[in-house]
Amino acid sequence: MSTTVPEHDRPAPEEPSVSVSIPVSAYRLGPLYLTLPLANIALYMIWIGMGSFLIPWQVAEITGGNNPDALSTASTTGAVLATIGNPLFGVLSDRTRSRFGRRTPWILLCGGIGSLALVGQAHASSIAMLGLSWGVVQFFMNGYMAASTAAMPDRVPVRKYGVFSAMVGLGIPVATIIVSLIIGGVPGDKFGLSGTIGGFDGRFMGADGYYLIAALVAASALIFVVVSPDKSSKHLPREPFDVKEFLSGFWVDPRKHPDFAWAFCSRFGVMLGYWVVSVYTMYILADYIEVPGAELGSLMGYQLIINAVATIVASMVIGPLVDKVGRLKPFVLVCGIGSAASLAIPMLSPTENGMNWFQVVNGIFFGTYMAVDLALMTKVLPTTGDAGKDLGIVNIAAAGPQIVAPTVAGWIVDAGGYDMIFPIAAVISLLGAFLVLKVRSVR
Repeated sequence: MSTTVPEHDRPAPEEPSVSVSIPVSAYRLGPLYLTLPLANIALYMIWIGMGSFLIPWQVAEITGGNNPDALSTASTTGAVLATIGNPLFGVLSDRTRSRFGRRTPWILLCGGIGSLALVGQAHASSIAMLGLSWGVVQFFMNGYMAASTAAMPDRVPVRKYGVFSAMVGLGIPVATIIVSLIIGGVPGDKFGLSGTIGGFDGRFMGADGYYLIAALVAASALIFVVVSPDKSSKHLPREPFDVKEFLSGFWVDPRKHPDFAWAFCSRFGVMLGYWVVSVYTMYILADYIEVPGAELGSLMGYQLIINAVATIVASMVIGPLVDKVGRLKPFVLVCGIGSAASLAIPMLSPTENGMNWFQVVNGIFFGTYMAVDLALMTKVLPTTGDAGKDLGIVNIAAAGPQIVAPTVAGWIVDAGGYDMIFPIAAVISLLGAFLVLKVRSVR
């Protein structure tokens, strides 16, 4: 690390940049309004499409029925690869010197290999093969996330952090809507129509779903590097490679950078509280709400969509408000308290209507969090020269909960049944939100 001064004692820079040779003002902001959200949409089509639809379906095909233990095993196998993917490719992109810039080679490489791994995963015929292939997908797509997310501290002025955080945060709800309409479908009677909206008769609930998402990921990578190209990094200083220094890049000392550590833990908790319930939505509807199997896919699609719409509305309202108010921590606290309160709804009303209201309220508060999430994390980065590595570590707090959520949810259900998943998720969300109070350099 370049400094040992704690964040709260260090004056914030006017405009962070990757290097004195590439100031933020050298980049055009306009294209990023398209490419950054698009990259995140493609990423979350993987996490949501796989985690909520395709992997549970594939587990059921392999084992012959709903099997939370097998789902947990398949989702957790390869988690170590996925967890190190973000900081590893972040470090590599920071050190890359090419006329195409530091991030472009890794966006293309990880997006391409990740797409091919998705195609391979479509043909996994055992839980072990499914887990291994899912680990490979997560490893490279976390690399894609690290390289693309670094564009924000690389290119975006501080005064625009709230808007861009909200735009990037749209990845989750927009991806949820797209995936739900294409893979699950939505009951038409929810909108006064007949039949099912989308779903395509289940065509994409299987290998075709994998192929479609793989193609969209590859396309998003190409669009990112063509529409919003990086600046050449060939002129930047080349530091001699040192194994010890390279490995130290995967660690941020919490004693030297306490705000970074607290913000990381806060993000991990809020995200884990959200994903513990989200990844088990199909099983919650089937085994807790007791929805008939024939209605499960379309009802799940509908519930995820209303959650996503609520998230989008909240995010678009809160994002500009954050930039105007100039405060972040109050929004994080409101999100944690509201998310915890929303989890009481299905506990008090374990019905389809109760789950509908849960999705609306939960979506509003999650959208509030997504409007400030990346802005908060970017402001507590310990350096300005290693944004890819630092954000790679930060992204573990976003990707990690998605990786461990199926395992945590499985433990909860095994120990106390579905009745316990909501209160435990609420406690996790609250703890995560209140940890933000320990961050001293951000208001």
